[in-house]
Amino acid sequence: MKILMIEDEKRMADAVCELLHQEGYIVDVKYDGAQGYDACIANIYDAIICDVMLPSMNGFDIVQSARANGLETPILMLTAKSDVLDKVAGLDCGADDYLTKPFQVEELLARLRALLRRNRKDISSTLEAFDLSLNTKSLTLSCTNTNKSIRLPEKEYKILECLLTNKEQIISKEQLTLKVWGYDNEAEYNNVEVYISFTRKKLKFLGSTTEIKSVRGMGYELRG
Repeated sequence: MKILMIEDEKRMADAVCELLHQEGYIVDVKYDGAQGYDACIANIYDAIICDVMLPSMNGFDIVQSARANGLETPILMLTAKSDVLDKVAGLDCGADDYLTKPFQVEELLARLRALLRRNRKDISSTLEAFDLSLNTKSLTLSCTNTNKSIRLPEKEYKILECLLTNKEQIISKEQLTLKVWGYDNEAEYNNVEVYISFTRKKLKFLGSTTEIKSVRGMGYELRG
């Protein structure tokens, strides 16, 4: 699970980051609001922890702008304010949960786990885009135009899952490497190219009109 933490109090951010690492999470930390917003739009995270009071861009604006851009990642907001109206404002702008500072680390972890569980339940067992339908339980890819189906190997499934979830968005090789091979794996970017080629052959076999487009210097995009 990969988490983005946007928090300008460096000491606290680093302490929480270390705790999350110990719990098995991969964590990116941004100490600036604008940098945090750029990160949440450019990368794929399982959850985001975002402070309200931040330099250059506050947490409310980050969440509101991210939601307006179609981001559906669960967001937990942090604030030093316990005022009810402040919490309401955070939830209304698109946050999923709210935690007031100071907090117990056990509560932070519990709320994060709850957000991640809730998000998994919300994910359909079928991902659909254009003429493709991917069953996330059986790993079966189907083309609705030809009624053909094929079961995907695990790595090709993970690539298509990522592309379908982020259809018509450019996904970098770095993101695909993390998704398919994991954080600590030494897989190289040419591994991605090889498995993209395998996946394209599966689409051709199915007779699908959906394409995995290469975007020079940026990554890949699923287009119908």
